Amino acid sequence: MKSKLLTIISVSLLFFFNGCDSSMKDSRDGQTYKTVKIGDQVWMAENLNYQTKDSYCYEDDPANCEKYGRLYSWKAALNACPSGWHLPTKEEFATLMSNVGGEAVAGKMLKSTTRWHEDGNGIDAFGFNVLPAGGRDNYGNFNLAGRHAYFWSATERIESSAYYLHLGYSFELAHLRSNYKDYALSVRCLRD
Repeated sequence: MKSKLLTIISVSLLFFFNGCDSSMKDSRDGQTYKTVKIGDQVWMAENLNYQTKDSYCYEDDPANCEKYGRLYSWKAALNACPSGWHLPTKEEFATLMSNVGGEAVAGKMLKSTTRWHEDGNGIDAFGFNVLPAGGRDNYGNFNLAGRHAYFWSATERIESSAYYLHLGYSFELAHLRSNYKDYALSVRCLRD
């Protein structure tokens, strides 16, 4: 417990001295997104909400796009980020987790301080502000908003699946898994 607390304090201090809080405007639709620098990476600090083919609002409700951003099939996610930004690779997500203290605490460090089921909130130590946007399965069913967050990576696992970053309400870790490409998950863009 003591070493976990020291890790949280250490990475919080790193953010204090290394983080930057800024924004970028998507010229395609005029939406503005908060950004944050973590280590040498500059990330969108909000889920992408740019409408493309094969992108969805949770439960087909536009209010959920405002709250959580859009959910994208993997193919749509590959080209969803604005110019100068890209869908991160599996390795770039691994770097993010390393920069916030490692996989074992990355969920706690990156999750927002509100909106997670059963007080499964994080401490949002870096301003990354992960919200539990849930996802959409290959049958068109929406599920797990409030409980889980999933972010596509650009890294393919096999022909039918690709890697994604997963954070949940009931654990502090963040980890990389794979899923079918026709599922719809959130997107966080990384600056080129």
